[in-house]
Amino acid sequence: MAWLRAAVSAALFLFGSVQAALAQDITLTSRDGKVEIEGTLLGFDGEFYRVETKYGELTVDGSGVSCEGPACPSLVDFVAELAFSGSASMAEVLVPALIEGFALRNRLRTKRETLDETHFVYELFQPNRTRPLAAITFRVTTTDEGFADLLANEADVVMALREIRPSEQKRAREAGMGDMTKSNRSRVLALDAMVPVVAPNNPVQRISTPELAQVFAGEITNWADLGGPDAPISLHLPAFGSGLAQAVEDRLLKPTKKPLSPTIRRHKRGSDLARAISTDPFGMGIASFADTGTARALTLTGSCGFSLSATRRTIKTEDYPLNSPMFLYLPERRLPKIAREFLAYTRSPAAQVVIRRAGFVDQTPELIHLNAQGDRFANAIAAAGEEVPLEEIQRVVEVLSPLARLTTSFRFEAGSSRPDAQSRANIQQLAQALEAGRYDAHQLMFVGFSDGDGNAAGNAKIAQKRAESVRDAVLKAAETANLDRIEIGVQAFGEALPMACDDSDWGRQVNRRVEVWVR
Repeated sequence: MAWLRAAVSAALFLFGSVQAALAQDITLTSRDGKVEIEGTLLGFDGEFYRVETKYGELTVDGSGVSCEGPACPSLVDFVAELAFSGSASMAEVLVPALIEGFALRNRLRTKRETLDETHFVYELFQPNRTRPLAAITFRVTTTDEGFADLLANEADVVMALREIRPSEQKRAREAGMGDMTKSNRSRVLALDAMVPVVAPNNPVQRISTPELAQVFAGEITNWADLGGPDAPISLHLPAFGSGLAQAVEDRLLKPTKKPLSPTIRRHKRGSDLARAISTDPFGMGIASFADTGTARALTLTGSCGFSLSATRRTIKTEDYPLNSPMFLYLPERRLPKIAREFLAYTRSPAAQVVIRRAGFVDQTPELIHLNAQGDRFANAIAAAGEEVPLEEIQRVVEVLSPLARLTTSFRFEAGSSRPDAQSRANIQQLAQALEAGRYDAHQLMFVGFSDGDGNAAGNAKIAQKRAESVRDAVLKAAETANLDRIEIGVQAFGEALPMACDDSDWGRQVNRRVEVWVR
């Protein structure tokens, strides 16, 4: 990446910029001359210097010091630089679309220049100016490589299709980058899902999640075992190191303690995988929801007869069990002002429109009225019995019928009471909506549900506690909200409204949830 930054700077006639002299010494002197700081310039964001000194890394306010030395940046001609590295699917479509949207909203011009097969740069200009405000470089690679670049200080932002792994967290701490799991170090940019896909003319329509794991572990090898023709199953996945392929390992195979089959064919791009599946009558792949192309998605089902398809709504609500959010991971250091403004924009309503138009699933909350949830209640009635009598289903209808369900839902990490990554983002999103007054004069009800494993009365108590903990987390995050204007309640129905079969870890995890209902 060092050569890339030098190449970009040369292309922009920025030979005097920070990046052209990063390894050189500077001296920062206070205005009264009493304090001097000597060291190696690590970066300058237009406001603050970041300097490696004998005392460690220091961040110094540029307004209070003068700079001497060959690496000192020009305060007049400063060009903010930001480097992205990671997921190809995010780099090729999603993040550039958001940069274009950000520029349009701020009346900036954009210019994109391809540097080579895996690198390109965006320049942002003010109207009628020839010198750019910012140069945003991209390395189109994999999630693995994105984290490696961040740890090597060669990228500012990682584009990831999975959460950071424990080994990467450890290396980040050892590199002095702090705790990468903190809420201010990552954010969900958009939503996605892992979708099993087949050729359009393949007769198989459905597959259970345990069967899907067995297929990709190489334990089910013939379509006849899935109700299809007597033919071998050929397997397709994205390339090694890609976030989606690693999410398949982490989310699909790891719970079963099975390794991936060694016969899997790998594809560098998601679009390549979708094309290969579309022309392979006996192929099965796992693709991104946003990149299925002409391949046909299989519906996930279970032995109890419940089924779930990947749709925009089921991905938003996490009712679909194989969600795979798209993350941005950030350094602990301060980024340039325009970079911070761009990151703030990515959470705005305007950005959600851009995300949706680019073909991805946005995070804008939607209302789902009761009459649009007939399948859920039909399943609940069919599953009613001694543990959950019909009277309890009637109570669910009585309580919820005046309200509508928000797509903002909360689920939990496997074997934990900690909200999962998408749900942690939903806590912040709902808190910001409360602070903005979006639900003033409304009623919000946090409704807890459980799986059916164990005693029904005990499950109802667990669901109540989960609903209360999510409510408390949202209210704690909504520091400036006027809660006197909102009626907030908690309700729990335990295992009365299952979303999936309880015969697998995936199904039980889908059923353990807290929903938000609004009136």
